[in-house]
Amino acid sequence: MSALFLEIHPKNPEERKIKQVIECLRDGGVIIYPTDTIYGLGCDLHNQRAIEKICQIKGIKPKKANFAFICNDLSHISEYARSLSNATFRLMKKALPGAFTFILQATNKVPKVLDNNRKTIGIRVPDHPIPRIIVEKLGNPLITTSIHNDEDEYIEYTTDPELMYEKFKNTVDIVIDGGIGGIKPSTIVDCTNDDFEIVRQGAGILEDFV
Repeated sequence: MSALFLEIHPKNPEERKIKQVIECLRDGGVIIYPTDTIYGLGCDLHNQRAIEKICQIKGIKPKKANFAFICNDLSHISEYARSLSNATFRLMKKALPGAFTFILQATNKVPKVLDNNRKTIGIRVPDHPIPRIIVEKLGNPLITTSIHNDEDEYIEYTTDPELMYEKFKNTVDIVIDGGIGGIKPSTIVDCTNDDFEIVRQGAGILEDFV
């Protein structure tokens, strides 16, 4: 069965449509959704079958996956990341919501399917109402990854929801149309110590917050 193409207002997401997304996620669905940077593939953090489905779509093994968590705010972070230093907390409080993925020390609440002996996890709090209200209503983070496979290659389908639908309609459950997406991913910052290191320069400008 083809995916549902669901137009959601990017600034004032309709409650009825968000409820449809939540029901899909709780049933093990995989969604394509907008963020403040590029569109992402996401699923419920606690649904192993859905995580494995994303891995199949991306052509990677779960143990080798570098997925991030989409959170609604900083309150979720303490569950999945070990105690933050004062400097890291201050940085995240200033920079989030925003176009950053912060690499932090992981707790044992990271899903077992992602237990790949890595001791870190990427945390995102995007500056976009749709993913944040989805996480808020779901009650826990989304597992997320970008919809493209090559970080250096941004082609048209990665910004246009209708083209995303044509490409992924037989592999995902919902494609959310929240408008045209960006072409730059989030900036990845390693915060496992207080010498903050940019792993990938993207849309977020770290110098604005340090």
